[in-house]
Amino acid sequence: MSTVPAEALPTGAPAVRAGAAADEAAPLAPSARLLPALAAVYRAQLSRARVARIPLLFVATFQSIGIMVLMRGVVDGGSEARAVVAGSTVLVVAFVALNLLAQYFGQLRATGGLDHYATLPVPPAAVVLGAAGAYASFTVPGTVFTAVAGSVLFGLPLSHLWILAAVVPLAGAALAGLGAALGLLAPRQELATLLGQLGMSAALLLGVLPAERLPQPVGWARDLLPSTYGVEALARTFDRDPDWAAVALDLAVCGVVGVVSLALATWAYRRAAVR
Repeated sequence: MSTVPAEALPTGAPAVRAGAAADEAAPLAPSARLLPALAAVYRAQLSRARVARIPLLFVATFQSIGIMVLMRGVVDGGSEARAVVAGSTVLVVAFVALNLLAQYFGQLRATGGLDHYATLPVPPAAVVLGAAGAYASFTVPGTVFTAVAGSVLFGLPLSHLWILAAVVPLAGAALAGLGAALGLLAPRQELATLLGQLGMSAALLLGVLPAERLPQPVGWARDLLPSTYGVEALARTFDRDPDWAAVALDLAVCGVVGVVSLALATWAYRRAAVR
Protein backbone atom coordinates (compact mmCIF):
# COMPACT_ATOMS: atom_id res chain seq x y z
CA MET A 1 0.00 0.00 0.00
CA SER A 2 1.39 3.42 -0.96
CA THR A 3 1.84 6.11 1.64
CA VAL A 4 0.16 9.48 1.06
CA PRO A 5 2.64 12.34 1.45
CA ALA A 6 2.07 14.61 4.40
CA GLU A 7 1.73 17.59 2.04
CA ALA A 8 -1.34 15.94 0.41
CA LEU A 9 -3.25 15.73 3.68
CA PRO A 10 -5.87 18.34 4.58
CA THR A 11 -4.87 21.10 6.94
CA GLY A 12 -6.78 19.58 9.88
CA ALA A 13 -5.27 16.08 9.43
CA PRO A 14 -2.26 16.56 11.75
CA ALA A 15 -4.58 17.65 14.55
CA VAL A 16 -6.82 14.64 13.99
CA ARG A 17 -3.81 12.33 13.87
CA ALA A 18 -2.41 13.83 17.08
CA GLY A 19 -5.76 13.46 18.82
CA ALA A 20 -6.01 9.80 17.80
CA ALA A 21 -2.49 9.13 19.08
CA ALA A 22 -3.36 10.78 22.37
CA ASP A 23 -6.44 8.58 22.69
CA GLU A 24 -4.41 5.46 22.02
CA ALA A 25 -1.76 6.47 24.54
CA ALA A 26 -4.28 7.37 27.29
CA PRO A 27 -3.42 5.25 30.34
CA LEU A 28 -5.95 3.03 32.05
CA ALA A 29 -7.25 3.87 35.49
CA PRO A 30 -4.63 3.08 38.13
CA SER A 31 -5.10 -0.06 40.17
CA ALA A 32 -6.61 0.47 43.60
CA ARG A 33 -4.31 0.29 46.57
CA LEU A 34 -4.26 -2.98 48.47
CA LEU A 35 -5.82 -1.93 51.78
CA PRO A 36 -8.80 0.06 50.38
CA ALA A 37 -9.45 -2.68 47.82
CA LEU A 38 -9.20 -5.34 50.51
CA ALA A 39 -11.72 -3.51 52.69
CA ALA A 40 -14.13 -3.13 49.77
CA VAL A 41 -13.92 -6.81 48.79
CA TYR A 42 -14.27 -7.86 52.44
CA ARG A 43 -17.46 -5.81 52.93
CA ALA A 44 -18.93 -7.04 49.66
CA GLN A 45 -18.20 -10.69 50.45
CA LEU A 46 -19.47 -10.32 54.01
CA SER A 47 -22.82 -8.90 52.94
CA ARG A 48 -23.15 -11.36 50.07
CA ALA A 49 -22.43 -14.46 52.12
CA ARG A 50 -24.25 -13.49 55.32
CA VAL A 51 -27.65 -14.94 54.43
CA ALA A 52 -26.37 -18.08 52.70
CA ARG A 53 -23.61 -19.01 55.13
CA ILE A 54 -25.18 -18.43 58.56
CA PRO A 55 -27.25 -21.66 58.40
CA LEU A 56 -24.09 -23.56 57.45
CA LEU A 57 -22.28 -22.00 60.40
CA PHE A 58 -24.93 -23.47 62.69
CA VAL A 59 -24.34 -26.83 61.04
CA ALA A 60 -20.58 -26.54 61.65
CA THR A 61 -21.11 -25.57 65.29
CA PHE A 62 -23.60 -28.32 66.09
CA GLN A 63 -21.37 -30.80 64.30
CA SER A 64 -18.49 -29.96 66.61
CA ILE A 65 -20.75 -30.04 69.67
CA GLY A 66 -22.03 -33.47 68.62
CA ILE A 67 -18.49 -34.79 68.23
CA MET A 68 -17.58 -33.64 71.72
CA VAL A 69 -20.69 -35.24 73.19
CA LEU A 70 -19.80 -38.53 71.51
CA MET A 71 -16.18 -38.35 72.65
CA ARG A 72 -17.31 -37.61 76.20
CA GLY A 73 -18.26 -41.25 76.53
CA VAL A 74 -14.75 -42.34 75.53
CA VAL A 75 -12.50 -39.64 76.99
CA ASP A 76 -12.68 -38.76 80.68
CA GLY A 77 -10.19 -35.94 81.00
CA GLY A 78 -6.53 -35.01 80.89
CA SER A 79 -4.63 -34.34 77.69
CA GLU A 80 -7.13 -36.29 75.61
CA ALA A 81 -10.02 -34.07 76.73
CA ARG A 82 -7.99 -30.97 75.93
CA ALA A 83 -7.22 -32.32 72.45
CA VAL A 84 -10.89 -33.13 71.77
CA VAL A 85 -12.13 -29.68 72.81
CA ALA A 86 -9.38 -27.82 70.95
CA GLY A 87 -9.78 -29.94 67.82
CA SER A 88 -13.56 -29.56 67.79
CA THR A 89 -13.23 -25.80 68.19
CA VAL A 90 -10.81 -25.41 65.28
CA LEU A 91 -13.00 -27.77 63.22
CA VAL A 92 -15.59 -24.99 63.00
CA VAL A 93 -12.92 -22.84 61.34
CA ALA A 94 -12.01 -25.67 58.97
CA PHE A 95 -15.62 -26.22 57.92
CA VAL A 96 -16.12 -22.60 56.90
CA ALA A 97 -12.66 -21.36 55.92
CA LEU A 98 -11.46 -24.48 54.13
CA ASN A 99 -14.50 -26.40 52.94
CA LEU A 100 -16.88 -23.59 52.00
CA LEU A 101 -14.16 -21.36 50.56
CA ALA A 102 -12.91 -24.17 48.32
CA GLN A 103 -16.47 -24.61 47.05
CA TYR A 104 -16.91 -20.86 46.56
CA PHE A 105 -13.78 -20.34 44.48
CA GLY A 106 -14.44 -23.54 42.56
CA GLN A 107 -17.89 -22.24 41.67
CA LEU A 108 -16.50 -18.80 40.86
CA ARG A 109 -14.02 -20.29 38.43
CA ALA A 110 -16.55 -22.67 36.82
CA THR A 111 -19.20 -19.98 36.25
CA GLY A 112 -16.81 -17.33 34.95
CA GLY A 113 -17.08 -15.17 38.07
CA LEU A 114 -13.33 -14.61 38.04
CA ASP A 115 -13.77 -12.61 34.83
CA HIS A 116 -15.74 -10.03 36.80
CA TYR A 117 -12.91 -9.50 39.28
CA ALA A 118 -10.35 -9.52 36.47
CA THR A 119 -12.01 -6.45 34.90
CA LEU A 120 -11.80 -4.47 38.14
CA PRO A 121 -8.70 -2.47 39.13
CA VAL A 122 -8.32 -4.62 42.23
CA PRO A 123 -5.08 -6.41 43.18
CA PRO A 124 -5.38 -10.21 43.18
CA ALA A 125 -4.25 -10.34 46.79
CA ALA A 126 -7.19 -8.13 47.79
CA VAL A 127 -9.67 -10.55 46.20
CA VAL A 128 -8.20 -13.58 47.93
CA LEU A 129 -7.66 -11.91 51.30
CA GLY A 130 -11.06 -10.20 51.25
CA ALA A 131 -12.95 -13.40 50.53
CA ALA A 132 -10.87 -15.39 53.01
CA GLY A 133 -11.38 -12.79 55.72
CA ALA A 134 -15.12 -12.65 55.15
CA TYR A 135 -15.51 -16.41 55.39
CA ALA A 136 -13.24 -16.65 58.40
CA SER A 137 -15.28 -13.96 60.17
CA PHE A 138 -18.29 -16.27 60.20
CA THR A 139 -16.39 -18.74 62.35
CA VAL A 140 -15.95 -16.46 65.38
CA PRO A 141 -19.33 -17.08 67.11
CA GLY A 142 -19.17 -20.82 66.47
CA THR A 143 -15.64 -21.24 67.75
CA VAL A 144 -16.33 -19.29 70.94
CA PHE A 145 -19.53 -21.23 71.63
CA THR A 146 -17.84 -24.56 70.93
CA ALA A 147 -14.85 -23.77 73.15
CA VAL A 148 -17.06 -22.70 76.06
CA ALA A 149 -19.42 -25.66 75.69
CA GLY A 150 -16.52 -28.12 75.45
CA SER A 151 -14.77 -26.65 78.46
CA VAL A 152 -17.92 -27.01 80.55
CA LEU A 153 -18.57 -30.51 79.23
CA PHE A 154 -15.08 -31.79 80.09
CA GLY A 155 -14.50 -29.63 83.15
CA LEU A 156 -11.67 -27.58 81.63
CA PRO A 157 -10.77 -24.05 82.81
CA LEU A 158 -12.23 -21.08 80.93
CA SER A 159 -9.68 -18.53 82.07
CA HIS A 160 -7.43 -18.68 79.00
CA LEU A 161 -10.02 -18.77 76.22
CA TRP A 162 -8.94 -15.27 75.23
CA ILE A 163 -6.29 -17.09 73.19
CA LEU A 164 -9.05 -17.65 70.61
CA ALA A 165 -8.42 -14.05 69.53
CA ALA A 166 -5.12 -15.31 68.09
CA VAL A 167 -6.05 -18.89 67.20
CA VAL A 168 -9.09 -18.04 65.06
CA PRO A 169 -7.45 -15.50 62.69
CA LEU A 170 -4.19 -17.44 62.35
CA ALA A 171 -5.79 -20.85 61.83
CA GLY A 172 -8.46 -19.20 59.70
CA ALA A 173 -5.85 -17.58 57.46
CA ALA A 174 -3.97 -20.85 57.00
CA LEU A 175 -7.11 -22.85 56.24
CA ALA A 176 -8.74 -20.15 54.12
CA GLY A 177 -5.64 -19.82 51.96
CA LEU A 178 -5.56 -23.57 51.51
CA GLY A 179 -9.28 -23.68 50.70
CA ALA A 180 -9.00 -20.88 48.16
CA ALA A 181 -6.01 -22.53 46.51
CA LEU A 182 -7.86 -25.85 46.25
CA GLY A 183 -10.88 -24.18 44.69
CA LEU A 184 -8.81 -22.18 42.20
CA LEU A 185 -6.48 -25.00 41.16
CA ALA A 186 -9.15 -27.68 40.79
CA PRO A 187 -9.96 -28.17 37.09
CA ARG A 188 -13.66 -28.76 37.80
CA GLN A 189 -16.13 -27.43 40.33
CA GLU A 190 -17.03 -30.93 41.52
CA LEU A 191 -13.38 -31.66 42.25
CA ALA A 192 -13.06 -28.43 44.24
CA THR A 193 -16.02 -29.51 46.38
CA LEU A 194 -14.49 -32.95 46.88
CA LEU A 195 -11.12 -31.49 47.89
CA GLY A 196 -12.79 -29.15 50.34
CA GLN A 197 -14.67 -32.05 51.92
CA LEU A 198 -11.51 -34.13 52.14
CA GLY A 199 -9.64 -31.25 53.76
CA MET A 200 -12.35 -30.83 56.38
CA SER A 201 -12.35 -34.58 57.02
CA ALA A 202 -8.59 -34.45 57.56
CA ALA A 203 -9.07 -31.59 60.03
CA LEU A 204 -11.67 -33.69 61.82
CA LEU A 205 -9.69 -36.92 62.06
CA LEU A 206 -6.24 -35.43 62.66
CA GLY A 207 -7.33 -32.53 64.82
CA VAL A 208 -9.99 -33.99 67.10
CA LEU A 209 -8.48 -37.39 67.82
CA PRO A 210 -5.74 -37.29 70.49
CA ALA A 211 -2.27 -37.34 68.91
CA GLU A 212 -0.99 -40.11 71.19
CA ARG A 213 -3.63 -42.49 69.85
CA LEU A 214 -2.65 -42.02 66.22
CA PRO A 215 -0.19 -44.33 64.39
CA GLN A 216 3.17 -42.76 63.61
CA PRO A 217 2.61 -42.31 59.83
CA VAL A 218 -0.71 -40.61 60.56
CA GLY A 219 1.07 -38.42 63.09
CA TRP A 220 3.42 -37.23 60.36
CA ALA A 221 0.42 -36.29 58.23
CA ARG A 222 -1.01 -34.46 61.22
CA ASP A 223 2.12 -32.31 61.41
CA LEU A 224 1.54 -31.20 57.81
CA LEU A 225 -2.01 -29.98 58.45
CA PRO A 226 -2.05 -26.20 59.05
CA SER A 227 -4.84 -26.29 61.63
CA THR A 228 -2.87 -28.71 63.83
CA TYR A 229 -0.77 -25.89 65.24
CA GLY A 230 -3.85 -23.89 66.16
CA VAL A 231 -5.25 -26.97 67.88
CA GLU A 232 -2.02 -27.50 69.82
CA ALA A 233 -1.86 -23.85 70.89
CA LEU A 234 -5.43 -23.90 72.16
CA ALA A 235 -5.04 -27.27 73.87
CA ARG A 236 -1.98 -26.06 75.81
CA THR A 237 -3.94 -23.17 77.30
CA PHE A 238 -6.32 -25.57 79.06
CA ASP A 239 -3.51 -26.46 81.46
CA ARG A 240 -3.53 -24.82 84.86
CA ASP A 241 -0.07 -23.38 84.13
CA PRO A 242 0.29 -23.17 80.32
CA ASP A 243 3.64 -23.28 78.58
CA TRP A 244 3.30 -19.90 76.90
CA ALA A 245 6.55 -20.27 74.97
CA ALA A 246 5.20 -23.41 73.30
CA VAL A 247 1.87 -21.67 72.67
CA ALA A 248 3.65 -18.75 70.99
CA LEU A 249 5.72 -21.14 68.86
CA ASP A 250 2.61 -22.99 67.67
CA LEU A 251 0.90 -19.72 66.81
CA ALA A 252 4.01 -18.50 64.99
CA VAL A 253 4.12 -21.66 62.87
CA CYS A 254 0.42 -21.29 62.16
CA GLY A 255 0.98 -17.68 61.10
CA VAL A 256 3.85 -18.58 58.76
CA VAL A 257 1.77 -21.33 57.18
CA GLY A 258 -1.06 -18.82 56.79
CA VAL A 259 1.18 -16.38 54.90
CA VAL A 260 2.43 -19.17 52.63
CA SER A 261 -1.06 -20.57 51.94
CA LEU A 262 -2.49 -17.11 51.17
CA ALA A 263 0.43 -16.41 48.83
CA LEU A 264 -0.28 -19.73 47.11
CA ALA A 265 -3.95 -18.79 46.79
CA THR A 266 -3.01 -15.41 45.27
CA TRP A 267 -0.78 -17.13 42.73
CA ALA A 268 -3.58 -19.60 41.94
CA TYR A 269 -5.99 -16.70 41.44
CA ARG A 270 -3.66 -15.00 38.96
CA ARG A 271 -3.20 -18.31 37.16
CA ALA A 272 -6.94 -18.96 36.94
CA ALA A 273 -7.85 -15.38 36.00
CA VAL A 274 -5.67 -15.31 32.88
CA ARG A 275 -7.17 -18.49 31.46
